[in-house]
Amino acid sequence: MDLKVLFFLGTAFLTSVIISVCILLIATSKAYPLVVRSKKEKYFIDPISGKEIQFPTNNEKSSVHLSVIVPAYNEETRLPPMLDECTEFLENRCKNSDFKYEIIVVSDGSTDKTVKIAQEYSKKLSTDKIRVLDLENNRGKGGAVRLGMQSARGSVLLFADADGATKFSELAKVEEGLYKLIKYDYQKNPSIVEEKLAISIGSRAHLEKEAIAKRNFFRTILMYGFHFLVWLFTVRGLKDTQCGFKLLTREASRICFDSLHVERWAFDVEMLYIAQSLKIPISEVAVKWTEIDGSKVTPVWSWIQMGVDLGLIWLRYTIGAWKIKPIKKD
Repeated sequence: MDLKVLFFLGTAFLTSVIISVCILLIATSKAYPLVVRSKKEKYFIDPISGKEIQFPTNNEKSSVHLSVIVPAYNEETRLPPMLDECTEFLENRCKNSDFKYEIIVVSDGSTDKTVKIAQEYSKKLSTDKIRVLDLENNRGKGGAVRLGMQSARGSVLLFADADGATKFSELAKVEEGLYKLIKYDYQKNPSIVEEKLAISIGSRAHLEKEAIAKRNFFRTILMYGFHFLVWLFTVRGLKDTQCGFKLLTREASRICFDSLHVERWAFDVEMLYIAQSLKIPISEVAVKWTEIDGSKVTPVWSWIQMGVDLGLIWLRYTIGAWKIKPIKKD
């Protein structure tokens, strides 16, 4: 058969496959995320009285300075050291000031003692400072963070990994990054800051050379491949999208997470893609980070899965299968 005919047939077949995939994605995707939340997941329990108390929503005004969202799936071992460090830092900040904080531990369908341990901290420090959002089923890290963000009271909201890989004292660095963007200190002007649009993210990019020296060649190739796909399909200008230490103003959190579709590992990338699409300013700040044993990420499979998710994020938004809710203007 003539090469021109083969080329034509191959091109026609590939085009038909791409069109079919696009039609399938449009037909099966919801333009805006539909977040289903059970009645139980709308409440937290006061461990002293046993009463159920309803979480607030992200449409309400802030009533504390800082909310810390901690997604946790079977973290009975790694959660206590993280909460010890976190609460010590924040309690010290509360001394001789009117600073108010809350920590929301979001148990993502945990089957171990994660909820029980978090409740013990809540009992010790009160539900005004530590609340437990117990999800009935495993949604994925992105789904857990989203529901935590939508249940928070803070003028600014930080999500931090339960492993404590980023020391909590590094909060000051991402706070400084946020201040440089909006020129207001949320501890002094919480009502002003909550209305601003800005995100400050921790970054491990400065540790990359050291990490490469410890990794095998295959894992290094996967890492670079993932970085390339992030740049190609979604987020540009940021060196590390996956560090679990991100600080958002209340309004930036509401806008980004109300439009978030991805509920698993690639949710950080979609969140930043949404922010860049809406021209929400982002600051990237180098933080100290230590690898902690017990990660739930399977290196090869998780990176491949995230790579596929990146391509689908780009494709769905490009063809209009997914849409971003516009910023409401007063």
